Amino acid sequence: MRGQTPQCFKLSLLKRAHELSKNDENFTDDCGLIIKYNLEKVYVVQGDNENIKITYPSDVYLADRLFQIKSTSLPNNIDLNNLANKNIVVFGGTSEIGKCIINIAKKYNANVYRCSISTGCDISSYKNVETAFKQIINQVGCINYVVNTAGVLRMGKISERSIEDIIEDININYIGSINETKASIPYLTETKSEILLFTSSSYTKGRSLYSTYSSAKAGIVNFVQAMADELISDGIKINTINPERTATPMRFKAFGKEPLDSLLNPDIVAEVSLKILLSELTGEVIDVRK
Repeated sequence: MRGQTPQCFKLSLLKRAHELSKNDENFTDDCGLIIKYNLEKVYVVQGDNENIKITYPSDVYLADRLFQIKSTSLPNNIDLNNLANKNIVVFGGTSEIGKCIINIAKKYNANVYRCSISTGCDISSYKNVETAFKQIINQVGCINYVVNTAGVLRMGKISERSIEDIIEDININYIGSINETKASIPYLTETKSEILLFTSSSYTKGRSLYSTYSSAKAGIVNFVQAMADELISDGIKINTINPERTATPMRFKAFGKEPLDSLLNPDIVAEVSLKILLSELTGEVIDVRK
């Protein structure tokens, strides 16, 4: 076993141990005192490598970095039948994961409204996004959930890409999520519900040849963590899903053919996405692993 802090005791018990040991220099820690004076049983519990002790200023910096990349798991008891009659707006939805989200949601009797370039909604335009929400509200009266699956992955050295291509990349992968979040706030405040954005495993470290994509995905994580605090008073939850390499046309176009058994099935990502919407989580990065 490797011992970690904290050691946890009732305050009254800890005070008693130190009162008894005020003239005792033959001990190393609180557990030793509790055992020496036979005050209570001491138990070992499972620890966590990321539960670090804050001793020096550098530990605060490390803890902050750990918080930034921290992910969480979903509870096991989320029932997708609770999607019935809920109104879900899916931005993108024309490619694999988005289509799977729509199909599964409909299977559980949700009402799904897809917004994409093909429906006249360019997510890089705030006005377009705002108009899409207004049209849906006029049609159904309320919005329960907002999901953004839209994204592009363009490969190439920055020196060899046009500035127009770079800006479009950032607009779709980052600015679009900001537009959707801002425009949805008045409607989700009414229903006290949730926004789900997509990040990527590349958010933890910049990736050569797709630097704008990986940096935008890092921005999504930071944005979600910030917005969770901003939106809590409105009753709105916001999370981001982080699937590992998934079998999608976007990935195949960027990286060529890969063994399918080495990639996540998009149906799995879609099902987890819908469960996140039904969860009480907010400000979290939820990993999906094969």
